[in-house]
Amino acid sequence: MLTAIAVVLSLVFIGWLIWLAARKKPISAHFMMYMLSTLSGVYALAFFFSMNIEIIIKVLVSIVVGAFLIFLAASQQRKPPDKTEKPPAKT
Repeated sequence: MLTAIAVVLSLVFIGWLIWLAARKKPISAHFMMYMLSTLSGVYALAFFFSMNIEIIIKVLVSIVVGAFLIFLAASQQRKPPDKTEKPPAKT
């Protein structure tokens, strides 16, 4: 079932890209990467749940891996501090 959802999402994604190209709309890089990572996550989840191990272990591992990936993405999105700030003026 998840594989079918992943295939349908892939087709929708390709159709969406064609629609944007036909309308000559710009595609932002961060949104494109978000969509590609979402599709790859669905494919990975479908493959993982098709493995022959107990369902409780699959769910726990999925939660832990998902939490790690969310933490990793949040740390990548964090902006570095602005180093070009001027020092306070002396009075």
